[in-house]
Amino acid sequence: MSAVVLDKVTVQAGGEKILSNLSCAARENDFLVIIGPNGAGKTTLLKVLCGLQQVSSGTVEILGRPLNEYSRRNLAATVALVPQDMSLEFAFSVGETVLMGRAPHLGLLEQEGEEDYRLAREAMRFTQIEHLAGRRLDQLSGGERQRVMIARAICQQPRIMLLDEPTAALDPAHQLIVMQLMQRLRKEEHITVIMVSHDLNLAAMFGSRILLIKEGRELVSGSPAGIMTPENLQQAYGCDMHVDIHPRTGTPRVSLVPMPGS
Repeated sequence: MSAVVLDKVTVQAGGEKILSNLSCAARENDFLVIIGPNGAGKTTLLKVLCGLQQVSSGTVEILGRPLNEYSRRNLAATVALVPQDMSLEFAFSVGETVLMGRAPHLGLLEQEGEEDYRLAREAMRFTQIEHLAGRRLDQLSGGERQRVMIARAICQQPRIMLLDEPTAALDPAHQLIVMQLMQRLRKEEHITVIMVSHDLNLAAMFGSRILLIKEGRELVSGSPAGIMTPENLQQAYGCDMHVDIHPRTGTPRVSLVPMPGS
């Protein structure tokens, strides 16, 4: 069964097309990584999938059901978004922040119960941040905050998790921690993961499928081996890249080719 299906989706803002007649799909339990140059429409695509961006034309289905048939609460209980930027305007604790993931499952004015607290503890344990439960978000490192937001999304108990550049500005060790968390979510919790990334090597190493877009349109989609070719990447990014095979993972490995004379 398909987790998400977009059919000829167009998104316009201020008379400009951000997505243009875009069709794509992700199967249940996929790890779909969306790549492409700046301004390609990657973040807008995530916003479409979680109902934060209206489409001008085309259709969107979530788990075989039209997106517009979901109530706001039902969609939030089905699809979780981990944004690239998080507000630190209010100094909530880690435990309070993770517990916010239960909001879609609570009625109006309903208080969290023991089951909600149990799920929050499990989410913190899964992401290895339970020791930070009493700390404020503004006291954490970037890698720790990223895991808190993932824990909050896990606490929603979604079927689909969307992540916008979750490894941006993280050091290599924390990048690996985040990506391995996504793999565990797929294998242990059977969650479909859809992630935007500028890191081509992480995309190739962990993605089960790659969607390469440019100017709001799909260029190609498929397996990492089929997508990560010098020709496809040059068409998308406008620069030469060398692609070989990583000797340990067997996945495509991408490196920039310097311009002549540089």
